[in-house]
Order: sequence, then C-alpha cells, then structure tokens
Amino acid sequence: MKIVPAMLSAVLFVTAPAWAVLGEYEASVNSDQQSLRGELRTIPREGYSIQQITSRDGTVVKEYVSPQGLVFGISWRGPAMPNLQELLGAYFAQWQQAQRSQAHRRGPLVLRTDKLVVESGGHLRAFHGRAYVPNLMPNNIRAEVVQ
Repeated sequence: MKIVPAMLSAVLFVTAPAWAVLGEYEASVNSDQQSLRGELRTIPREGYSIQQITSRDGTVVKEYVSPQGLVFGISWRGPAMPNLQELLGAYFAQWQQAQRSQAHRRGPLVLRTDKLVVESGGHLRAFHGRAYVPNLMPNNIRAEVVQ
C-alpha cells in the first residue's frame, strides 16, 4: 500500500510544470515551453539572452538569462496571468506580502526592494508585468531591458 502514494507523488512531480525560476538556472526553459504549449525562441543580446515562449492564446513569457545561465529577470503579457509562484520561486513570499499591503489600492502592484523588483498590472485578457533581481543582472545591463 505504501507504493501507491509514492507512485502518485512521482506522477504529480513529473507532470507538474517546471519554470525557469527567477534567480535560478535556465535549465527548465524547455519545460516552460511544454507547459505553455508554446513556441520557444532564443533572442541573443549583448551581455544576456532572452528565452521567449509564445503560447497559442497569445501569452508571452520572456526569461532573461545572464551569460552564467542564471535567470535574472522575467516578463509576461497576454490574456492570462502566468503562475507567479512558479516563476518567482523563492521570491514569491515577498511578492505575496506586497500584494497584501496594497490590497485596497487600484492600479498596478509594485514591489521595489534592493533584492527584488516586481511590477504587475492589467485587466481581464490584458495582463502584463515584469520581475527582476538587481544583484543578478549582468554588468552594464540596465533594468529597462526586462520588459
């Protein structure tokens, strides 16, 4: 009987979408592509690269990757909000706290600290946002590249 729960856990783990998480290595970008059922395109830039995934419904998730392979920024736009818990990873708790403190305010939600910046806004069928870790950004790259 102990095998059944273990098998169920293994199946759930294998089928759960894995995102290239902010602050971690880019190895899971292909899993993101499968999760979004989208087209993956790599856009090389000077000093970093962008892994852009475009899904059939028009959602675009861009993952900004340093030459060391670390995801230093993420942006999104489209008709559906991506799962920010998966995208932000260990930074999600800070984002949740910011959401709670701004719960009664209209307009975009913004979190700016020396360790994390998240901006998220939009409305039904038109969501957009970005997140980045200032300390992980490559030298000579400005925050404005994450868009």
